[in-house]
Amino acid sequence: MTLHEALLQGTKLLEEGSVAAPRLTAEVLLCHALRCERALLYAHPERELREVEWIHYGRYLHERLQGKPTQYITHRQEFFGREFKVTPDVLIPRPETELVVETVLAAGRGAGRIVDVGCGSGAIAVTLELETHAAVYATDISAPALAVASDNARKLGARVGFVRCDLMAAIADRSMDLIVSNPPYVPRGDRSGLQREVRDYEPDVALFAGPTGFEIYERLVNDAERMLRPDGWLVLELGYNSRDRVLGMLGEGWRDVRVAPDLAGIPRVLACRLQA
Repeated sequence: MTLHEALLQGTKLLEEGSVAAPRLTAEVLLCHALRCERALLYAHPERELREVEWIHYGRYLHERLQGKPTQYITHRQEFFGREFKVTPDVLIPRPETELVVETVLAAGRGAGRIVDVGCGSGAIAVTLELETHAAVYATDISAPALAVASDNARKLGARVGFVRCDLMAAIADRSMDLIVSNPPYVPRGDRSGLQREVRDYEPDVALFAGPTGFEIYERLVNDAERMLRPDGWLVLELGYNSRDRVLGMLGEGWRDVRVAPDLAGIPRVLACRLQA
C-alpha cells in the first residue's frame, strides 16, 4: 500500500468513526507510524509502506477509533510553540491555556519567583521559565505527572524546581511573587457528560475537583493569601461558567482584578493582585 492509499483509507475509517478532523488525524498517525515529517506524505505519495509501518499505522487508527486521544498515541502536544511530551498521566495541554501564560507575562512582568500549582505536563511552568528566566517552581500531587514534567523541562532546557505535594503544602509562606494554576474544576457529577476522549483517558486527578467543581479554587485562593508576597499575583484558568463563583471567593485583600476571555468569548483566565 502506498502512502497516498494509506492516507485515503485512514481518513475514510476515521470519518466513518465520527472522529474530528479525520484527514489531519490520519496524517498525524501515519507520520507517527513512519517516524517522518508531514511533507513526506505529499512529496512521495507513491512510496510503499513497509509491513512494520502498516502494522503500527493500523494499531494507531484502531486506538483513535476507540477514543484514545491522538496526543496519547503520539505522546506529543505543541504548546506555546514548543513540543511537549504527554502521557495518560497528565492532562493534554489545551490551546486556551496559552492565554494563562500570556496573562502571566503581561500582569506579572518582573516576578522573580513563580509557582505553577498542579503542573501536569509542566507546559505552563516550563514555558514561563523559558520566557521570563524567573525562578520557577512547579508542584503536583502525582509522581508520574512530575516525571513527565521533569522530562519536558530537561529536554527543553528549562530550570524548574519540581515538588511533589498537595497544591502548595510544601511552599513557604510569603515566598512567591506569582502563583499560577490550571486546576481541576469539573464537578464529579458531570463525568458522564464529558467527551469519551476526556472521560476515559485523561487523569481523574487533573479533571475533577469534587462535588461542586470549586473545591480546588477555594483552597488556592485561601492559600494564595499566605504564600504570596505583598503585591503578588494570582492567575487562574477558569472553567466554563465559573467566573462569578470564583470572583466571589476574593476578599477585600485583592485588587487589580481582571478576567480575560478566550477566542470563543468565554471568561477563561482570572488575574488578581494581593494588597500590599
